[in-house]
Amino acid sequence: AAVKFGGRFGYVDAQGRYTINPQYDAAGPFANGRAAIKLKGRHGFIDKGGVVAISPQFDDALTFAEGLAAVELGGRWGFIDLSGKIVINPQFEKIGSFAEGLAAVRMGKRWGFIDKNGKIVVNPQFDDVGNFAKGLAPARVGKLWGYVDATGQLAINPQFDDAGAFAEDLARVKIAGRWGFIDKSGKYAINPQFDE
Repeated sequence: AAVKFGGRFGYVDAQGRYTINPQYDAAGPFANGRAAIKLKGRHGFIDKGGVVAISPQFDDALTFAEGLAAVELGGRWGFIDLSGKIVINPQFEKIGSFAEGLAAVRMGKRWGFIDKNGKIVVNPQFDDVGNFAKGLAPARVGKLWGYVDATGQLAINPQFDDAGAFAEDLARVKIAGRWGFIDKSGKYAINPQFDE
């Protein structure tokens, strides 16, 4: 786990012993055998032994997911593979990590989704989106959230004040200040009744 000590980040094991001494300006969690680190204002990746796997060269970087990590260069986002090779050129204003083979991208003021080849598979048309899980992703149209499928079709019409990703076949949704849970058809499995 990443920890901060004396203004620097390093990693400890389950017993709290340093596995990688604090030496980074920032450090993220390990995923796909790599962790994003920041050193001297640049972002790169280390392996679990603390060896630099991808030298710090990016303006920003997200955690690896499905073998790819989002990186920022010159104000635009793209993706690299585990070796550090750019596989989707930095061209997007904002970006999310891959989930179920798709990643959220923002072009202009709208969000859509790309596949691992960088091809737009859901045209940017939403005001905001979340990650795919169980075949659906939260998508905001105006002020209300619904759910979109991998083809870009609304599977659950926008009607919620907030919405989370599906987990164990249910998704958290907020309406009228209360949280509840819906199933994949959009029906309430647990009526909105919780503060959080």
